[in-house]
Amino acid sequence: MKTLLAGLLAVVVAAWGSAAVVGVAGVDAHPLWLARQQALFLSGYLSIALMSLAMVLATRPGWLETPLGGMDRVYRTHKWAGILGVAFGALHWLVEMSDDILKSTIGRQGRVPKEKFAGGFEIARDLAEEMGEWAIYALLAMLAITLWKKFPYRPWRALHRAMPVLYLAVAFHSLMLAPADYWSGPAGWMLGTLVGVGVASAVGSLSGLIGRARAATGEVVAIERTAPDVTTVRCRLDRSWRGHRPGQFAFVTFHPDEGAHPFTIAGADLGNRSVSFEVKALGDYTRGLAQRLQAGQPVRVEGPYGRFDIARCDRNAKQVWVAGGIGVTPFLAWLESLQADPARAPEAELHYCTRDRAADPFVARLEKLCATLPGVGLTVHGARQGDLLDADTLATSLRSAGSAEVWFCGPRGLADALRGAFAGIGTRLRFHQEAFEMR
Repeated sequence: MKTLLAGLLAVVVAAWGSAAVVGVAGVDAHPLWLARQQALFLSGYLSIALMSLAMVLATRPGWLETPLGGMDRVYRTHKWAGILGVAFGALHWLVEMSDDILKSTIGRQGRVPKEKFAGGFEIARDLAEEMGEWAIYALLAMLAITLWKKFPYRPWRALHRAMPVLYLAVAFHSLMLAPADYWSGPAGWMLGTLVGVGVASAVGSLSGLIGRARAATGEVVAIERTAPDVTTVRCRLDRSWRGHRPGQFAFVTFHPDEGAHPFTIAGADLGNRSVSFEVKALGDYTRGLAQRLQAGQPVRVEGPYGRFDIARCDRNAKQVWVAGGIGVTPFLAWLESLQADPARAPEAELHYCTRDRAADPFVARLEKLCATLPGVGLTVHGARQGDLLDADTLATSLRSAGSAEVWFCGPRGLADALRGAFAGIGTRLRFHQEAFEMR
């Protein structure tokens, strides 16, 4: 994520710099007015570049999963590109508003001459300026709502669907108000490319094309309440479902007005286009899902996505698998996929952390699956039974390993504790985690 964002910013700054050198040469203006103009250009350029990247990533491009490390990281990059894009947009607006300060301090003399255009083009530029100003107000409001985690998901989703429209307004603003001399060099070529792919992505989003190529329809065939806060949903999909690898997830739409939610596919691919999801009551939507679902109703499943794949395990590294709560679902899929050929199972320690071992619906299933896989050692940690996973003890056990891999799926607090304990163990360790934070 950081590499992609830093690389984009570096290229944009370089393109702006090449144009700025030419743009300020021979201009008879006060240095502060020149600095304001170039700050205006740079902040606007950075803003539209980042917003364009965010718009492209919002389309869930599967081809970026490998270089970015999974769809969860694609979404994380989308989030930060959007945040930074709006931040630079706000800076752009503040620089624009700074002309009154300069007028009161150094006066109007030495201002940079304005570019002159004729007729309808000048009217279009005025319109673009107004649209850009109102768009940044709306984007700042959207950013505040997005960062406010307690804001309900459903109204947030409805508001977020306006983002492509706001992007199109900002794109129009950028194209119309970019300096004319940009278009004869790298700055204009890059700006045109960024806006072009951003506009295409925005139009695709507004047209409902996101994920369409990877989507399958079907029906819910069974709903089972396996625990007070866990619902198992089994679906049968049509022939457009391309199958999945153990540990992958999909975006599932049970109700069109609610939209798609990411759920791990809780089982191996049996080749019969049947998929199951273990849904834990974590929010308003998932808490009432069992009551709203019924067998026979239509379902849309988009995917599969994700890099939490047992095939990516390094057989030469010590394997430690840690699941917390509903985070056990990808490991269930892993274990099921190994049942037909137990010899393929790597040597691994599987730690499952749960509130109450005695009442947990997954413990018996895990024990049954691991019983046929002698290489996989299962340890269940029940908080109510006083058996908590000790991150420091686990880290100590990894010190003697030449290399190790920890595959983790569970709550953020447990992940942070493990990362902190592993930070200084001095062994070559890779920590794999997928975070379903799509907002």
